[in-house]
Amino acid sequence: MSGGEASAGAAVGVAVAQFAPTAEEGANLAAIDELTARAVARGAEVVLFPEYASYFVDPFDDTLRAHAQDVDGDFTRGLREIASRYGAVVVAGLVERGAGDRVRNAVVAVGADGVRAVYRKLHLYDAFGQRESDWVEAGTPSVPETFEVGGLRFALMTCYDLRFPEVARVLADAGAHVVLTAAEWVRGPLKEHHWRTLVHARAIENTLYVAGADHPPPLGVGASLIVDPQGVELAGVGTATDVAVAFVDAAVIERARRVNPALALRRFRVEPID
Repeated sequence: MSGGEASAGAAVGVAVAQFAPTAEEGANLAAIDELTARAVARGAEVVLFPEYASYFVDPFDDTLRAHAQDVDGDFTRGLREIASRYGAVVVAGLVERGAGDRVRNAVVAVGADGVRAVYRKLHLYDAFGQRESDWVEAGTPSVPETFEVGGLRFALMTCYDLRFPEVARVLADAGAHVVLTAAEWVRGPLKEHHWRTLVHARAIENTLYVAGADHPPPLGVGASLIVDPQGVELAGVGTATDVAVAFVDAAVIERARRVNPALALRRFRVEPID
């Protein structure tokens, strides 16, 4: 498989797992274990968890830095054990140790064989009265890391990056068939509408699947969901702690791109500003 061409094969089960991470890493891993078991029982091979799944406090404080870990730290080792136990790839937000006083907002994809891909949030949430950059250093635009399951290529994205269509387009150009978006989509006026609209838009304009896993209320909007290349919502969670599973299929992508060859017809490319 190369570029954005999907190979024919069996559909792959993808789950969005919605839960509220806390300041207790052990409790977070226990929740991830329970929800992964639930997702795999429903047919999932890839399970997506929210942003900041390793450690979360609201509002942010100095404990964020104190609980930051390396990519190969205890939290990721815990994810690997869970992935091995259930035979799935587990994708979750990690508070990663930064180079200085700030942390990195990372997402790791972990299988039984170890880390498959890492993504560091590019656009920090300095909006709607928030200042994520006071605590977090932005990632650097680079060639996206992807991983494959069942002949489909998966790419990673984080929360506020969803508002920048260039990010998803770069992932499509990297050959992604499924974009996994880990989020802590803060509640507020029209915020659930924005979340749903943007997930659907990124799927439609790139003719690929987009999955988004969020924190439930009261801090997040919930509404974790999986959307297909034509903008059809295949599965979702409301406000509860739960999982939803949908089956992503290369043939669906191929049909959508035959009918709507927008990626082939475009006349612009994406290049980073810095």
